Amino acid sequence: MTADSDTSDERSPIGAGSTELRMWIRLLSCAKIGEKRLRRNFEEQFDTTLPRFDVMAALYRVPAGLSMGALSRALLVSNGNVTAIVRQLQAQGLVQSAVDPQDARSAIVSLTKAGRARFLTLAEAHHQWIADAFSNFPAERMTALLELLTDLRALLSKEN
Repeated sequence: MTADSDTSDERSPIGAGSTELRMWIRLLSCAKIGEKRLRRNFEEQFDTTLPRFDVMAALYRVPAGLSMGALSRALLVSNGNVTAIVRQLQAQGLVQSAVDPQDARSAIVSLTKAGRARFLTLAEAHHQWIADAFSNFPAERMTALLELLTDLRALLSKEN
C-alpha cells in the first residue's frame, strides 16, 4: 500500500470530499474559533460568560422583558439552560423577575438598571473584539461574504 492509496476515495464515506461538506465544516470551524475567542475574552476581561452576555443581549432588545419561554426561544436553548443563567444574573443584581400579569404561572425577566449598564459595557467590548477579528479582512470581501451567508440562511430557513 502506497501513501497515495491512503487518500483514495475508496475508503471515504460518500460525499466526504464534496464542496457542500467542506463548506459546512469550514463554516463550523470559523464559528467555533470566533466563539472560543469571545468566551475567553469575556472570562478574562469581565469574569463573565458568553451565555450570560447572550441572555443580557436578548433582554436588552426587549426592555419590557421576556417570559422564560420567549427567552429560551430567542436564544434557541432549553428552558433549563436559561433558568440557570437567569438565576446567576439575578444573584449579581443584573436581572429581575416579576409575575407575568397575563399569566400568573409565568415570570417576566428584564434587565435591572445595573444590568443595562453592565450590558452596554460588555456590548462595547464585544463590538470591538468583532471589529478587531475582521480588521484584516478586506471590506469588499466581507460585504460579499455577508451577502452569500444571508442567501444561505434564507435558503436553509426555507427548508425548515
